[in-house]
Amino acid sequence: MLEMNETLPRHLAIIMDGNGRWAKGMGRPRALGHEEGAKMVKRIVKSCAEKGIEYLTLFAFSTENWLRPKKEVNTLMRILVKSLRSELQTLVENDIQLRTIGDTKNLPEVVQSELEEVVTQTKSNTRMVLTLALSYGSRQEIANAVQEISAKVKKGLISPSDIDEKLINSHLYTCFMPEVDLLIRTSGEYRLSNFMLWQCAYAELYFTDTYWPDFDAKELDKALASYQKRERRFGKTTEQLQELNVNSK
Repeated sequence: MLEMNETLPRHLAIIMDGNGRWAKGMGRPRALGHEEGAKMVKRIVKSCAEKGIEYLTLFAFSTENWLRPKKEVNTLMRILVKSLRSELQTLVENDIQLRTIGDTKNLPEVVQSELEEVVTQTKSNTRMVLTLALSYGSRQEIANAVQEISAKVKKGLISPSDIDEKLINSHLYTCFMPEVDLLIRTSGEYRLSNFMLWQCAYAELYFTDTYWPDFDAKELDKALASYQKRERRFGKTTEQLQELNVNSK
């Protein structure tokens, strides 16, 4: 049972996996899995906002996903546009801000247009920041940051000695959000799949066999309950953490 008075992750990231296998297991087309997955996004976003999670990042479409069959990619883009149009009012009413990370200029123009509209309409919302990772790849993100920093060094705007973690962070897509506290991956896969490699350096990882269309509020509570049992030491010992807790009271 999830104890709401216990610590929750400030930033929750989810690799939403298993839509296609969920549909295949039912003898249905993969498109149905993506449709049902989109419905679950709505439920999980609402649940996270109600629990008080400040940042929720969803891995919606990776740079590698462009390699999938064109028909499936088109289906995913269609579902994305449909969801953006239908959920704008819900985001506004629930004070949720939408952001995106990734190489979104590669998305179809209609998707870019819908994203821009929703991002603009929700930019003043403060209850929770919902970020969609679209056409996103963490290695590409880091490479882009290195290129930008290198260009500044070449122009004499900064020196090599200025380069530290803080500077690198400021050049990542995710510069507006804190590091990930908890990363959830559904469907029984045990890998990060090029998702937020830098940002998950100290994230707690939670893997479940549940496919994304079945990952409901009860499953979310299980993941959060598991997180609450973790001891996040960040290189320190248990005794040091206990001493810090005592001194902070």
